[in-house]
Amino acid sequence: MTTEVRTQRAPVPRVSHEAKVAVLFTTPETVHADFARVMEFADFRDHLPAGRETLLKVNISWQHYYPGCSTSPWQLDGVASALEGAGYSPIIPVQNGTVVVDSHEGEAGNKHDRVLAKHGLRSVHLQDPGARWVPYAPKAKMLVLDQIFPDGIEIPEMFIGANIIHLPTLKTHVFTTMTGAMKNAFGGLLNNRRHWTHSVIHETLVDLLQIQHEIHTGVFAVMDGTIAGDGPGPRAMRPHVKNIILASSDQVAIDAIAAKLMGFDPLSIPFIRLAHEAGLGIGDPRKIEVAGTDISGVNFHFRGDENTFASWGQKKIYWGPLKPFEKLLLRTPIVPWAFAASNLYHNKYWYPFQGKRRIAEMLETEWGQLFKTY
Repeated sequence: MTTEVRTQRAPVPRVSHEAKVAVLFTTPETVHADFARVMEFADFRDHLPAGRETLLKVNISWQHYYPGCSTSPWQLDGVASALEGAGYSPIIPVQNGTVVVDSHEGEAGNKHDRVLAKHGLRSVHLQDPGARWVPYAPKAKMLVLDQIFPDGIEIPEMFIGANIIHLPTLKTHVFTTMTGAMKNAFGGLLNNRRHWTHSVIHETLVDLLQIQHEIHTGVFAVMDGTIAGDGPGPRAMRPHVKNIILASSDQVAIDAIAAKLMGFDPLSIPFIRLAHEAGLGIGDPRKIEVAGTDISGVNFHFRGDENTFASWGQKKIYWGPLKPFEKLLLRTPIVPWAFAASNLYHNKYWYPFQGKRRIAEMLETEWGQLFKTY
């Protein structure tokens, strides 16, 4: 007599996802429509109430066009089209300058101005005299901002009660390993003294996300990784064609998935881990649903531990032997030396001798050809 042996399979455990990030691979021919698709996969209508002003927080990391560095024209174009198609109005692009980058020059250099003209939009430049900044007292306890700015925190008045969509690119960063949706709020919510926070940049980004949850009616992000940046970002990077775009209402989750794509452990990056632990979003990829495309085998093997000469010197001030002189060097009338040094390095040395060659190479790719059409 034969005895039949039945092997009982253990039930496959169901993963309880707590956040959703939509990811799509795209092409220059389909990218415009794919931005609308990735936003739909991320349920943007559920997270951005209609009938409110919707701000597009554009990222300008350099006034020059450098592939992967700043919001791409097709990213701005695709998101604006998707919002118009869904009936959102008014749509207001928001640009911020920095102590080393003029946002008006950057708007032209990155061809944002041509996209805005196509859609009949006018951007607000937060560093212009007409932009109104108002005091804001956060409801939640801050990690560092109330200590850095003991006289009070100021934010743009137009941000209060509006939806916001962040438009970062997928790239590495010399101070935060990677930069994405959370870092994109840095320029918008903090004014010209934001460099005071660099020594506590991770805690600052968490504080800013807390403030966003308090003031905005909806927060969303659409990230462009069609050309992604590896190495000493956000400016002196090695651009790579990666053909990928992402969207999510969870700023922590989209940064976590972007970090994972680049080859990093998201929870090893302090701002992602701190925001996850504070309950401001999900930073553990195991708890994030990835909709649209299977990325389980994707690893770009990017490096986030490289420096430029400029960032090497800055780190000596923020975390190294020059730390005792930080206030003297960066918060007194002698601070323009730091801005001049950064401009000299990036614009007079790195851009002409290394950047232009990399730009020329990328302009020969299909994405470079798309850039030329704007």
